[in-house]
Amino acid sequence: MLDINKIDWQKVDGLLPVIVQNAQTCEVLMLGYVNPEALSKTIAEKKVTFFSRTKQRLWTKGESSGHFLNVVDMCLDCDNDTLLILANPIGETCHTGAESCFHQFESEQPSWSWFAKLERLISERKNAEANSSYTATLYTKGTKKIAQKVGEEAVETALAAVAKDREELVSEAADLVYHLSVLLHDSDLGWQDVIAKLQERHKGIGLHPEGSNK
Repeated sequence: MLDINKIDWQKVDGLLPVIVQNAQTCEVLMLGYVNPEALSKTIAEKKVTFFSRTKQRLWTKGESSGHFLNVVDMCLDCDNDTLLILANPIGETCHTGAESCFHQFESEQPSWSWFAKLERLISERKNAEANSSYTATLYTKGTKKIAQKVGEEAVETALAAVAKDREELVSEAADLVYHLSVLLHDSDLGWQDVIAKLQERHKGIGLHPEGSNK
């Protein structure tokens, strides 16, 4: 729980730096500033509102574009002079049309950030035209066919491991994870649900993977 009474507004000259991070992908989306009024509005409405230094007024991200930043959680840093907000973005964050204002890295995106975007793409193709992609075709074939593919890929992954074929193991594991992702979204689930279950089990140290302390 954010304790706003810890903020030293004098130290930051009345404007607290705010880093906004995608709650799903952990990608840093943007940097802005809030004054006490902007922070109160953010907390009350659960949409990130900044104090615009150029417009000299409160500015809710998405107020004109509809690309809001819906607040999931927020916390102060150890010095209580910077705020981190986890948010679910609606549409692109950057005015350039990019998902993040920090999109010009020459290196590739971090693995898990990329994976989260892949999962979102898989979810979006659930309602796409059947002939638009392999993923969309799988969805039209139904749960039974998708589950069958997961079974096939699981067996092939296991066989590659037994054969000590590292390259084939990576390839088959990628196929397995992809088809399992499709199966999850076919059931209106996602990896966040799987992770939540793992976290729940982790609370009991030494728990057997199936949930009982064996």
